Amino acid sequence: MACSHNNTIWFFILVLFTVLISPVISSRVSSLMKLPVIVESLSSVDSYCDSWRLAVETNNAVKWKVVPSKCVSYLETYYSKGQFDKDYSLVASYALAFAKTVKMGGDGKDAWVFDVDETLLSNLEYYKTHIYGAEPFNSKEFSEWVVQGTTPGYDASLKLYEDLKKLGFTIILLTGRDEAQRSVTEKNLKDAGYSGWDQLLLRGQEDQGKAATEYKSEQRSRMVKKGFKLHGNTGDQWSDLQGFAVADRSFKVPNPLYYIA
Repeated sequence: MACSHNNTIWFFILVLFTVLISPVISSRVSSLMKLPVIVESLSSVDSYCDSWRLAVETNNAVKWKVVPSKCVSYLETYYSKGQFDKDYSLVASYALAFAKTVKMGGDGKDAWVFDVDETLLSNLEYYKTHIYGAEPFNSKEFSEWVVQGTTPGYDASLKLYEDLKKLGFTIILLTGRDEAQRSVTEKNLKDAGYSGWDQLLLRGQEDQGKAATEYKSEQRSRMVKKGFKLHGNTGDQWSDLQGFAVADRSFKVPNPLYYIA
């Protein structure tokens, strides 16, 4: 009987001990079980942002306004870890490979068109202070940034630019910047290492209010009428490349920071 009584006591002690520690065990087990969910969630965000960037670069996300807030960290990594530079360099290598196949006329009319912002000059430092494009664009603030004239160039674009000149192409710069910004733009380009362009085309008074595609198409059309053969065109926006009087080949360099129609 004594043995049975002792067993009963130990049984109740064991039950009481189990009840007391079960919340702690349950909490720890639950915490461990949640870890894969957190990792999966982060992976899911990166996966979404990969797909979003692809949609942007292929012009399927037409007329988007701002970068999704959940992709800000993704874009910071995209630029800081070197993937942007690799993407740009690859596009530039395709452009140069095509340029080497062009039969030059030798009359100075074989032209290559470049956009300026996010094609030759990088405004990344500006966009870092505006949450990598997650804030709505402020034209006044951007103009104040432009007139500082401190925007750096890209290694890949500078190399492509110089290689095209060596091949004999006439360089035409076609930008959405205003005519009033000509002097600061010229100085900024030269400071960044660019030189020897034939023309720098900016928005005049008559171009104000025009969509980028319309404005740039009209400018290219004027070049064609002057006898230029537009073999290549490099820009970060589809509006740099589409419309009419388009080049024989157009090369879209990466820019997931903003969209211009």
